Amino acid sequence: MVQRQASTLVSVIIPNWNGAHHLPTCLDSLRRQTHPSVEVIVADNGSTDSSLALLNSDYVEVRVLALGENHGFTGACNTGIRAARGEIIVLLNNDTETDPCWLEEVVAAFRRHPEAGIVASKMLLFDRRNVLHTAGDFYRVDGIPGNRGVWQQDKGQYDQEEYVFSANGGSAAYRQSLLDQVGVLDQDFFFSCEDVDLAWRAQLTGWRCIYAPRAVVYHKLSATGGGATASFYDGRNMIYLLAKDYPADLWRTYGGAILRAQLRITTEALRAWRGEAARARLRGQLAGLLTLPRMFRKRQGVQRSRTVSRAYLEDVLTPIDESSRSRYHTGQKGHSTGT
Repeated sequence: MVQRQASTLVSVIIPNWNGAHHLPTCLDSLRRQTHPSVEVIVADNGSTDSSLALLNSDYVEVRVLALGENHGFTGACNTGIRAARGEIIVLLNNDTETDPCWLEEVVAAFRRHPEAGIVASKMLLFDRRNVLHTAGDFYRVDGIPGNRGVWQQDKGQYDQEEYVFSANGGSAAYRQSLLDQVGVLDQDFFFSCEDVDLAWRAQLTGWRCIYAPRAVVYHKLSATGGGATASFYDGRNMIYLLAKDYPADLWRTYGGAILRAQLRITTEALRAWRGEAARARLRGQLAGLLTLPRMFRKRQGVQRSRTVSRAYLEDVLTPIDESSRSRYHTGQKGHSTGT
């Protein structure tokens, strides 16, 4: 007698802050998922709109974690992660719509790749569904993260399943066993780059990130975030990544390029000084420098956990290429909820 394979429980965690106008599209698309075993958790950051009333009346199947105050993207997600029961944990922005086969494709990718602790989805723009937001994320050797394919028309150029550095936090899928090993999101990041930080901890311990092109999510992109808030945290947290995660042997080789990249960001912001986002970026860089000891204290544990070679890391990092568009230079966030 042939036994059917048990369905993998997937926990989808949606951080929410005053997103009542987005939630129906997102949650209705999750109701249409072909994967049979899903729990949906909304971690609410003290919304003052009708979010909680909407969830209580129209989405009784959703587990609601009412946090009462704003814990940021990272705090809301971590609360959901700790409450989740699934073997696979998925973070999802509230301003998204998922393809019906999305979770089925995520689970299938994990099954095909036991070496992968992270699955990255293909994210397309909500209102221009032939334009890419990200086909998995990269991290350049000069310390600049970004979205593969951002703003490109989707013509099949990213239809190959392949390793990438990171999954965008707006639709990132993680094995629970990975999170048990390397930890959850770093709440000091609050908003921005926390997905890259988690990917660094995974990559340093040999866990791969696989891009699954048939796992499709449509994203409204910065519908509930961005602007000066995003610019501040981008400026600060890119420095946090370099202080906490970037290995010393790579620093010795690429340190000059890293410093030049940061100086370019500073120079661009100074040239655009009249803009609120530019001033916020500079404040973020300054805040990052002033609070470096916080990251240095964490660095020792992260680097001690490393099990991979320099050659491995150089293979997963992206060479310097000025044509690679960084999400952090476009003024658009990789994810947008929770602030």
